[in-house]
Parts: sequence; structure tokens; C-alpha cells
Amino acid sequence: MIWSGWDGDTNGEQDIFIAKLKNPWTMEGERVKLSYPTFDWEKNGDLHDASNPSHVNVNEGPEILKHGNKIFLIYSASGCWTDYYALGMLSTNVDEYLLDPISWIKSDQPVFKQSPANGVYAPGHNSFFQSPDGKEDWILYHANSAPGQGCGKDRSPRAQKFSWNKDGSPNFSTPMNTNQQIPMPSGSK
Repeated sequence: MIWSGWDGDTNGEQDIFIAKLKNPWTMEGERVKLSYPTFDWEKNGDLHDASNPSHVNVNEGPEILKHGNKIFLIYSASGCWTDYYALGMLSTNVDEYLLDPISWIKSDQPVFKQSPANGVYAPGHNSFFQSPDGKEDWILYHANSAPGQGCGKDRSPRAQKFSWNKDGSPNFSTPMNTNQQIPMPSGSK
């Protein structure tokens, strides 16, 4: 099981943890921290809210994407309340020991981030799906259409097709403008 949470009992930083499961509802052993905010692009999190901590660093929303013999953990970084919410990536091979943090390599740059030119801010909290015929890979995420809209009612779900780099890693490209028409996933009726 992979999830985001706090190191202790107090909000101040969200990290990504992994644990082996004995069955679908029982952990076997201790949780292991896989990722925590280390790069500047993961540390945008000033809250400007007296009822919360003044700043929170965030790694959250982990989603697994498997391709060939590679496993990618795509996660959201920085606060969703900032325009800099973006997607980061950890990668490993299928034959590595997944419960060991040194088995995972963290990308030093976001793999999907805002595009002011396309009117896309704070893209994150993603999932993946394939087209009905299995020939295309798609990313589903949410984002804002203007700066300063935060985590609330202005976010909208968006989807776009993505490709694969020569090294087997995903290439999500740039978030598309919501006015840009895209074809239906291949095999759709």
C-alpha cells in the first residue's frame, strides 16, 4: 500500500509512505517513507491562514504507473493552494525491492507543471487510464484556469493523451488549454 501522510501526529509536511499488506486491510510490518519534499519545486506551501501552520511542504496523491519492466510512482508536490502544484516522479525496476527507498530514483524536476501560456495552473492529483482499444495512454488530473484559485471550486478535471520516452519513462508533455479540442480516446464509440 502506498499513501501520503505525516511523519508524526502534526501537520507540517506530507510525505509518501509504503507498507506491505498481509491482506487488503492489514499492514504487515512498519511503514517506510519513500518520498518527502527535497527540491525547491516541491516546497511551495505558504498558507497565509492563522488557523493552520504557516507553511506546509507536500508530497501527496501517489499513483502507480507500470510500463514494461519499469514502475513509476507519480505524485503531487507543493501545496494545491499554490499555483506551483505539480507532478513529480519516482522510478524503479519491477525486480527491485519496493519497500527499500534506495530502490527508487526521484526525478529532480517536475514531470508535469503549470503552463501560464495555456492557462493551466496547479495541475496535479492524477490518475491514468488506457483508451478502450488499449492503444493509447491517458492522464487524468485537475487544474485551475487562472492563477490564485487554490484547491477549491475553481479546479476542473482534465484529460490528455501522453506518450513514452525512449528510456521507457512517461512523457506527459505540457498541460493543454481547455479550449483546445482533443480527439476521443481510440476505440471509443
